[in-house]
Amino acid sequence: MAAAVGCCSFQATHRGGTRKWRSPRAAVIPNFHLPMRSYEVKNRTNVDEIKALRLITAIKTPYLPDGRFDLEAYDSLIHMQIEGGAEAVIVGGTTGEGQLMSWDEHIMLIGHTVNCFGNTLKVIGNTGSNSTREAIHATEQGFAVGMHASLHINPYYGKTSFDGLVSHFNTVLHMGPTIIYNVPSRTGQDIPPGVVQRLARSPNLAGVKECVGNDRVEEYTSNGVVVWSGNDDQCHDSRWDYGANGVISVTSNLVPGLMRQLMFGGKNARLNSKVMPLMEWLFQEPNPIGLNTALAQLGVVRPIFRLPYVPLPLEKRVEFVNIVKEIGRENFIGEEDVRVMDDDDFILIRRY
Repeated sequence: MAAAVGCCSFQATHRGGTRKWRSPRAAVIPNFHLPMRSYEVKNRTNVDEIKALRLITAIKTPYLPDGRFDLEAYDSLIHMQIEGGAEAVIVGGTTGEGQLMSWDEHIMLIGHTVNCFGNTLKVIGNTGSNSTREAIHATEQGFAVGMHASLHINPYYGKTSFDGLVSHFNTVLHMGPTIIYNVPSRTGQDIPPGVVQRLARSPNLAGVKECVGNDRVEEYTSNGVVVWSGNDDQCHDSRWDYGANGVISVTSNLVPGLMRQLMFGGKNARLNSKVMPLMEWLFQEPNPIGLNTALAQLGVVRPIFRLPYVPLPLEKRVEFVNIVKEIGRENFIGEEDVRVMDDDDFILIRRY
């Protein structure tokens, strides 16, 4: 005999009616967890579709004066990427300031991008974390709302061993196509080739976004591992001299058409030299400070910064105006004339 009381159940053990507590059924289902299982996804994407990508833009996230996402401006940025020839976007990466988002904001933006643009370009969600638990949860949610692939960083600050790196990445690799992101200048730890080779046993490893340099790129490509350059100033040579598939780019936020030419048009040292001053200008301060400033000067986003990011100083903004004139305004996104802007034009948001 059994009787239910709330979520608990009891079972009689003898005729006297003494009852024994029995745990709720849900609590003893193996591997039961919320909010969803990893196979409950909106899109199923073949990993080869991700491996084939050449130009991936790490898209900027624009803001409203109260610090919320400016989705109208965001959608406009995505449209301009599509028109410029980008094949995919990284949502909520370093450039998109995922580090300043709540996970609710993060997953919402991934889902919004999929719903609006997922039939036109690939949506790669940055769902990595230095917490394995958070990486699992965010990646489940990202695939559930339809992202085509995930981007994963190695645990930063609280670094782990190489065996720990393998275990960390293996917890998410089974969920879908995955790009591993190696940027030691930000994480404080290099992901060595030995770790990547172990991860490459998974059919879901799409490849590596590599920021160490072209020698590392060649080491991977010569062993059959797909690589995207993570350094815009090296991406032309990475693509044509070292075997990289393409680039995950910051500069393409501004000049997607020119970056597409660099990745698809064959070796072009002249064009590479033409855009090099822009690339160097963008990274004179930590990304995304330069990009945020440039997009505001082009009039395609509001001049709003979530702290701790602040705009580049006046003399640097003057330099950008001259760079735009040198490269040609027609090669940049947007239609407004580029402006220097006053310091007072920028809004810094502390709480949002």
